[in-house]
Amino acid sequence: MSEEPMEGDDHASTTILVVDDERDLADLYKAWLTDEFDVRVAYDGESALEQLDDGIDVVLLDRRMPTLSGDEVLDTIRERSIDCRVAMVTAVEPDVDIVELGFDDYLQKPVDREQLVDTVNRLVRRSEYDQRLQEYFTAVRKRSLLDERLAPGERDASEEYRTLQAQLDDLEADIDTVSMELDEADFETLFRQLE
Repeated sequence: MSEEPMEGDDHASTTILVVDDERDLADLYKAWLTDEFDVRVAYDGESALEQLDDGIDVVLLDRRMPTLSGDEVLDTIRERSIDCRVAMVTAVEPDVDIVELGFDDYLQKPVDREQLVDTVNRLVRRSEYDQRLQEYFTAVRKRSLLDERLAPGERDASEEYRTLQAQLDDLEADIDTVSMELDEADFETLFRQLE
């Protein structure tokens, strides 16, 4: 079920940048999102960087693109300190390399309209949260992706996975002080993770 915008939200003022070298797919994502958001499209990494500014709220970013990869675009977003949420929307299966990537969510293609809209709505909500909560939800998402992909022995042997778990342990120590900011869905996610 698709999440409805919260009362009082002005999604029309929320700007999404879709970055994908598959033009038809990028245009489809734009069509799915245009009713609720202001949507820009870039068909390659260079065009994405040209359009990046403080007016972008969420970037939907493909990882595998010619010339300039999505990982490189993501690095540039973080280096420029652009305050936006980033969801990787990609055919690349997640592996331990995602631990070092500065994304907020990770969707594996194919995605449907509901999944894409829900992700954007969730990231828009989370942009209002304390920085530690944002980091926590990103780390939880990474661990979830790796738990689905790696066998327990692979997780135990992975230095990256252990680093991620240590980061989560550190973040959980701070969560109680900021958990009152959460909406109901995110509070439930947080509660399940802390059990």
